[in-house]
Amino acid sequence: MAHSSRNDSSRGPVQIIRQNKDYTFSLCEDDLKAILMSPEVKDNDVVVVSVAGAFRKGKSFLLDWFLRYLMNDADSDWMGNADEELTGFKWRGGANRETSGIWMWGQPFLKTNPKTGKKVAILLMDTQGTFDNQSIVRDSATIFALSTMLSSIQVYNISQQIQEDDLQYLHLFTDYGRLAMQSEDADISVKPFQRLEILIRDWAFEYEYALGSEGGKKYLDSILEIKETQHEELQEVRKHISNCFEDVGCFLLPYPGRKVASKPDFQGKLLDMDPDFVDGLRNLVPYYLGESCLKPKQIGGQILKGKDLLHYFKSYMAIYQQDELPEPKTMLRATAEANNLAALAAAQEKYVEEMEKRVGGDKGYINETDLTTHHAEAMDKAENLFNTCKNSEDQNLVLNIWRSSSPTWKTSTLTI
Repeated sequence: MAHSSRNDSSRGPVQIIRQNKDYTFSLCEDDLKAILMSPEVKDNDVVVVSVAGAFRKGKSFLLDWFLRYLMNDADSDWMGNADEELTGFKWRGGANRETSGIWMWGQPFLKTNPKTGKKVAILLMDTQGTFDNQSIVRDSATIFALSTMLSSIQVYNISQQIQEDDLQYLHLFTDYGRLAMQSEDADISVKPFQRLEILIRDWAFEYEYALGSEGGKKYLDSILEIKETQHEELQEVRKHISNCFEDVGCFLLPYPGRKVASKPDFQGKLLDMDPDFVDGLRNLVPYYLGESCLKPKQIGGQILKGKDLLHYFKSYMAIYQQDELPEPKTMLRATAEANNLAALAAAQEKYVEEMEKRVGGDKGYINETDLTTHHAEAMDKAENLFNTCKNSEDQNLVLNIWRSSSPTWKTSTLTI
């Protein structure tokens, strides 16, 4: 097939969260809104794929292979020609940080969920690396927590093997996100996050665990196994990871080759990579992005559309703009508020939809009595939808959001 559209990056990477000079973070709301409220995303379920981990370990490079796969509709020769340069998210070799804040690819990719037959919009998210020489622990915790909270798939990119400090950092970072999404007395069978994939680069122990996802899962199981002889702290870390994610996987990827690691002018060409690494990439990307693997983003059991996700970005960023990491109650309230704002928007749309059936377009004249009756019926349906979607943890918050909404479309009173 022709590959002329492969490098179409007209919409390119867009910064959606910016780090300020005072080490706080700001939401680039207009740029994010342009993506999430676009026709391809606004009313479709969203799948958000994020890559996070230590800086200078190839996160942006990996995302560009995701891009190539999606741009070519998962065609059998999606990897392209051996001498083709890799483009997309900004990346380069070297020791200094390249990505700051959080970036999202401006072009959504529409795919069909084979389980539901519904369209889903795939969004790719690149994050600032953890523990570089320009960041403090709070910065790393903020970026990792935000990306985990807002993604369907979080790829944790690490080098060579899983060490105990990798698990400790994962515990630390996800704990701040968990506090925002799960109260202390919540049912622990309902996991706050969806899919965690640990990607191990430069895997050198193929004689113990084979490359790929199957070997990776066996290796991960051996690492996360809880033993009576382990210190209580080590056991707690492993329980935490299990309790936080619905699904945890691992993929082992070999060393890419000396040209990749040592050439300052490496441009992502397949001919410069070791064959085993190319084979690994060929298997890795569909493992993450194959249609059977895609699950829409959910928070609190609710599947999110693009317009819903915008509320969560805004609510979470409001609390992470502080000098200190937020308290658990503040984070829980932010999640509840975002959930309820999304529910209110859905209720408003429901009301308009129901009214349009009777008075919209060329429906003709309707007398005041029928109009009042239909308005009441539309309001009942809107309220029922709001009550179905809302977060009931904070009843006062729910009441305030409902009562403060525009009276031009609502005259009834919420009862809870």
